[in-house]
Amino acid sequence: MASLTNRLSIFVDGNNMFYAQQKNGWFFDPKRVLEYFTNPSDVRLINAFWYTGLKDAQDQRGFRDALISLGYTVRTKILKEYYDDTSGRYSQKANLDIEIVVDMFNTVDQYDCVILFSGDGDFERAIELLRSKNTHITVVSTEGMIARELRNATDRYIDLNDIRPQIEKVDG
Repeated sequence: MASLTNRLSIFVDGNNMFYAQQKNGWFFDPKRVLEYFTNPSDVRLINAFWYTGLKDAQDQRGFRDALISLGYTVRTKILKEYYDDTSGRYSQKANLDIEIVVDMFNTVDQYDCVILFSGDGDFERAIELLRSKNTHITVVSTEGMIARELRNATDRYIDLNDIRPQIEKVDG
C-alpha cells in the first residue's frame, strides 16, 4: 500500500493578502507560495483557491490568467462601493468570506491540511469546525492584521515575514 500523503488545500483571501503585503512593503509570488508549501515530498496539493474582488470584468485579467496557469482556481466578485458616514469617503469592498468557507466545506473530504492566507477573524468558526473533522489548519497572515480569534482557533500560525525569503516575488 502506498504511504499516506498529506493532502493539502490552499485558500488565499486575495484582498486581505494585498493589504497585508502592502503593510509589509513586499509582495509574495503565487508560484513560490505553491512551491514552498508543497516542498516536502509527502505533501500533495489537491486544490489552491484564490479569491479576489474586481473593479470590472476585465480587472486584473493578466494576473488572474497567470494564477489559473499556475493551477489556482480563481473566484471573483465585483467590488461594491460603500459610503462611510464617519469619514465621508467611499470605499470599495468585495467580501468573499462566504465563497471561501463554502469551498472549504465543499472540498473537505479531499484534504487533510489547509493553508489559509487571511487574517480575518470571521473565519474563526469555520476553522473550529474544520479542526473538529481532524483537519490541520495553518493560517498565514502578518502582525497587526491577524485577528486574535483566528490566531487562537488555528493549529499553526505563520507570519508572512518569517517565510519572506522563500515566497517573495523577485523581479527577473
